[in-house]
Amino acid sequence: MKDVMGIIYTGENDALLRELTIIRAIAALPVAGRFRVIDFLVSSMVNAGIRNIGVIMQKNYHSLMDHLGSGKEWDLHGKINGLHILPPFLTRENVGLYPGSLDALRSNNDYLTRSKQELIVLSNSTIIYNAHLDEMISFYQNTGADITLLYTRDPSMRRDEYGTYLSVDESGNVKDLEVQPTHPTYENTFMQVLVIKREFLRDMVDKAVAHGFHSLDRDLLLRLVQEKQAKVNAYEYKGMCWNIDSVQSYFRFNLDILDPEKRKGLFREDLPVFTKVRDEMPTYYGDHCKTINSMLADGCQIEGTVENSILFRGVKIAPNAYVKNCIIMQDGQVQEGAYLENCILDKQAVIKRNARLIGPEAYPIVIAKNVVI
Repeated sequence: MKDVMGIIYTGENDALLRELTIIRAIAALPVAGRFRVIDFLVSSMVNAGIRNIGVIMQKNYHSLMDHLGSGKEWDLHGKINGLHILPPFLTRENVGLYPGSLDALRSNNDYLTRSKQELIVLSNSTIIYNAHLDEMISFYQNTGADITLLYTRDPSMRRDEYGTYLSVDESGNVKDLEVQPTHPTYENTFMQVLVIKREFLRDMVDKAVAHGFHSLDRDLLLRLVQEKQAKVNAYEYKGMCWNIDSVQSYFRFNLDILDPEKRKGLFREDLPVFTKVRDEMPTYYGDHCKTINSMLADGCQIEGTVENSILFRGVKIAPNAYVKNCIIMQDGQVQEGAYLENCILDKQAVIKRNARLIGPEAYPIVIAKNVVI
């Protein structure tokens, strides 16, 4: 795939993730004990042989830049191509906040111009998947389409008043799109991943922005399909996927990973997921601790009870503390006698002695970074 480059846009609306995205982009959200959301996207591209990847950033991107670094964990730190961090480009006309993904692509036209690859795989950063993108690219090349969209039939990906849905015929051609419908009528959810020729994308983006358009889905793809200005087809993704677009979906994804079958479906042997490596001491389990169906990262100290939970690096669970259905991020502390159920603790959060926090499973309690309860 030497003739294919990748672009990941990380400027999506994160309002529904509340405290979790105050200090970070959705792409930088910690998930599954030691990963970030963007790890799955970059790894899918790298596994397909893509070696030139640009990450377009908009706000709260310090954590994301720190995690990606030079790209060495993904073998993207060579002299040619590699990982390119694309922060907001500030000019008199552009204040750094992109109204939409088309504006973001237009502002990074220089990067697109400098790149030599013919094709682009364009992805957003809210959907976790692990796909054979090389098969999708081959499908695009063999069908002679102008644009190929990645979609899933997974019903859990459907949202009222959110997302884009496709009408696909037997030949795989896209006949219509629904963008943010009140109730989706098409069962095919667009996963915000597409393959397109680099020069065709540059031309389309330039024309769209010149006409005051901002949304890739509503203003560009929908018009191309309805007015039949381009051949747009779709490739079905049949693997596991999750849309991290709310606190509830973030919570559900992490607890889903505790299911061995779902975990095996995402973390496949033929599609490894790479992440930034941090060497830590092994987790310490006290004499009277108890862990049930949980995922614990390195460097934890467990002396209480942990049930059906995910603990990131350096988490401390004191004696007689009970943690159930919880996600506790790096260096969190649950002190003696505390009881937590259906909670999400951001980094360095501390739950004091004998505190009790019990949230409904459908709407977990979120404790922001560095907060002491």
